[in-house]
Amino acid sequence: MENFVFYNPVKILFGKGQIANIGAEIPADAKILITYGGGSIKTNGVYDQVKSTLAGRNVFEFGGIEPNPRLETLMKAVELVRQEGIDFLLAVGGGSVLDGTKFIAAAVHFEGDPWDILIKQAPVTAAVTLGTVLTLPATGSEMNTGAVITKEETQEKLYFTSDLVFPRFSVLDPETTFSLPPRQIGNGIVDAYTHVMEQYLTYPANAPLQDGMAESILKTLIEEGVKTLANPHDYDARANVMWCATMALNGLIGAGVPQDWATHMIGHELTAEHGLDHAQTLAIVLPSTLSVRRDRKWQKLLQYAERVWNIVDGSEAERVEQAIAQTRNFFESVGVRTHLSDYGVGLESIPAIIERLRKHGLAVLGEQQDVDSQVVEKILTLSA
Repeated sequence: MENFVFYNPVKILFGKGQIANIGAEIPADAKILITYGGGSIKTNGVYDQVKSTLAGRNVFEFGGIEPNPRLETLMKAVELVRQEGIDFLLAVGGGSVLDGTKFIAAAVHFEGDPWDILIKQAPVTAAVTLGTVLTLPATGSEMNTGAVITKEETQEKLYFTSDLVFPRFSVLDPETTFSLPPRQIGNGIVDAYTHVMEQYLTYPANAPLQDGMAESILKTLIEEGVKTLANPHDYDARANVMWCATMALNGLIGAGVPQDWATHMIGHELTAEHGLDHAQTLAIVLPSTLSVRRDRKWQKLLQYAERVWNIVDGSEAERVEQAIAQTRNFFESVGVRTHLSDYGVGLESIPAIIERLRKHGLAVLGEQQDVDSQVVEKILTLSA
């Protein structure tokens, strides 16, 4: 096992009715900015719950944060925070709202162009305190330090991390997910699953505890994911998926083990170039990455086949092939298509994706830093 430092200070308030308890988590004299997305929280009752528990507080609002949150939109919120002296941010929504709010928190006190936090990985030295109310389990942003932001002007999608944007608390109430459309639920399942795979399916590191936790999350998503789509009001299934998505990317299963993230980096560029949902790009790229890189991931693929999919018969090559096929089939079973052609994207876009990666300093990817432009081309060609 590799050396590691694990730190996660986020307080989780999990379960029914927990939104009513957020008032106790925010200082009484705080100037609060509620951030949200397209307004679905106003139709599903979440907005009313938040406003009720913050009644009598000094509260401002900023809506309209997009899926793949845009720098241009977020900077308007940054200006509002600066003008009003807001000192607490409450993100209410899915991963995009949470990511966008983390950027707002980091940008308020940043000296210079806040885009440098992403394009130059400029260090964040101060941030506004934030909390979250999660309504879409997917990204794990409610319990980690990362955020992915899009600059519309240049069609760039980049990420940053900082311990200063750990949420102070996050509310996870599965009932807030009951009204989500199937597309968002399926996307969330694929996102969480791929987060686990990026940390688990690399090469053996003699870390049986991390492997076991990762495999448990994957199996739970497989078993519970379909239930959430079949019955949106199945509280237990929604609760299990929600906690899986959080555990998938809060640093625990990735501690001390090699990590890949090539699928995510390629996926970000597909989203920036073609506007695909984040999870759609992951569903396209991951099976092909596993296939093209099978020789480098052989032992973990065999372990994955046996422990997650119960594939024990046949030759090693047959078991590996079946495991990759099962992964693709699972993504399709939750409604997320797995080929570029499903989204009207052709092979002619491959050079642009490779150039985008190069421009962003990602000419080599993967746990072994051996996914170069030729390998990316093979992955995307196989993804057609």
